[in-house]
Amino acid sequence: MGQTVTRTFDILERSINEFPRKDALGGKKGGNWYTYSSEEYHQKSHQFAMGLLALGLQRGDKVATVTNNRPEWNIADMGMAMTGIVHVPIYPTLGEDEYRYILKHAEVKMLIVGDAKLYESMLPLANLLELNMVYTFDELEGVKNYQEILDLGELKREEWGTKLEEIKASVTPDDLATLIYTSGTTGVPKGVMLTQENLVSNFVAHAKMHHLGKDHRVISFLPLCHVYERSVNYHFQYKGMGVYYVGNLSQIISAIKEIKPHMFNSVPRLLEKVYDGFVAKGKELSGIKKALYFWALNLTQHFEYNKKYGPILSLKIKIADKLIYSKWREALGGNIVYVVSGGAALQPRIARVLGMAGMYNLEGYGLTETSPVIAVNNPAKNEMMIGTVGPILEGMEVKIAPDGEILCKGPGVMKGYYKAPELTDEVIDENGWFHTGDIGTLIDDTYLKITDRKKEIFKLSGGKYIAPQMIENKLKASNLIEQVMVIGANEKFASALVSPNFPLLHDWAAEHKLHYEDNRQLIKLPEVNSLIQNEVAKINKTLGSHEQISRIRLVCEEWTPASGELSPTLKLRRNMVAVKYQNLIDDIYSVNKQNEVAY
Repeated sequence: MGQTVTRTFDILERSINEFPRKDALGGKKGGNWYTYSSEEYHQKSHQFAMGLLALGLQRGDKVATVTNNRPEWNIADMGMAMTGIVHVPIYPTLGEDEYRYILKHAEVKMLIVGDAKLYESMLPLANLLELNMVYTFDELEGVKNYQEILDLGELKREEWGTKLEEIKASVTPDDLATLIYTSGTTGVPKGVMLTQENLVSNFVAHAKMHHLGKDHRVISFLPLCHVYERSVNYHFQYKGMGVYYVGNLSQIISAIKEIKPHMFNSVPRLLEKVYDGFVAKGKELSGIKKALYFWALNLTQHFEYNKKYGPILSLKIKIADKLIYSKWREALGGNIVYVVSGGAALQPRIARVLGMAGMYNLEGYGLTETSPVIAVNNPAKNEMMIGTVGPILEGMEVKIAPDGEILCKGPGVMKGYYKAPELTDEVIDENGWFHTGDIGTLIDDTYLKITDRKKEIFKLSGGKYIAPQMIENKLKASNLIEQVMVIGANEKFASALVSPNFPLLHDWAAEHKLHYEDNRQLIKLPEVNSLIQNEVAKINKTLGSHEQISRIRLVCEEWTPASGELSPTLKLRRNMVAVKYQNLIDDIYSVNKQNEVAY
């Protein structure tokens, strides 16, 4: 695929030599899009690198960024990579304790934050840690700005230009490129050490999974500080695609309409909202239009990749496409060919809806420790299967341990946890196999299917095992259930805490003329409990008798990363939820209620 890339910053030379474009990177400021050409991206990254050297930073030093997505993040990232400086990207939504721990543990020398709000919250911490080099990407009165680093680099070009080329030439694939702290659902964050080879081997391999390239545009809105978005971001640039960054999740829909991307990276939660939007659109219709809409929606359940439809079904799909599916494509900009999904399991019905409308879902799987992709559905090889995370990525090896755990080996596996060799030894065995902590199976010896987290599987008091994630994914297939946690370790039966889909529940309550003042009152209404219980009863029919949910309790809060029940990557923080709702859990399992039938 053209020029060889062995270090992330090799992408810059490759871009200007093989597919220079005016919109290599794009961002939005004050309601208007602005872009950097391949040439500008190359030039500014080098300026930034010289600026860092002029400020006295050296190879191996750590520089942290805390910002929402923006094109300038890449300029800083590439500038660091070519000087051998280690990039420590941090979520902009962490609490003070986590920031303090990471900045101190990584021995960060410079901090670059996105905006005024982040600057105000992080300055006291920087002062406390005697971190003097604090810059912002946004221009703020009286605050050192990222542009000053670029200007300094340009000013000192004569002094540092040749030296930079020497340092660049000496950066090897084995050099540490980044430290990424996993938010973790328990304990303190761990610093994952990823080398240039870890990152490059991974994105070069998954960049082969589709044909899109220099004639296409993408949008990037998942946090670049997370290795999933970062890896696909490098992949987009490696293929010469124009990447437009969305810093605020509320701007995704308008960005899709304006940029009309051909592809984007997502998480199941956001795709569920897209699906809910499609359903809501149908409910607004009436009569024949409504009937047609839901006929077309129901038709999507027939979708499978590489499936040959019979003549009658093909005709129906053609009609549905003309009337309905074409409008779904239009709602997502009209150009979408692929939507990548990762971070958690995607409901198969959502993959079918998108697939039937011609927007193929490339569901994949990986961890920060594996740079990240281990497996991904691959249209280039026609290896795609709904309900799985696809075939194993080229260059990676996977085996399933006797207890069902997924083990992997390959160039993407991390160097280890920073300053924690004992933790590294816990996950990488003496034969080099990384233990993922996930339970899975290989279908047809090709397609990897994740069934649960090893640590999350628990035993009922009768000795039967419960895999909560599998049950939770089934329960979340209900439009009425936004989030759910299955509980019951060492108890006689499994139960669940349910955070309902409140917007939908409000509509339902209005239709049924139910009166309540707030969500706290709403969840106590017998009609609402019956409604959710009926949804649970439907799912129970698909479960083994010991897996069935015997009792539920509704909670009146929505679970989010900000309120602490979900991690920044939208994974359930089980310990946090258990502590917060201990009274409900006690209520479910209190002795005097043992004979009670589920609500």
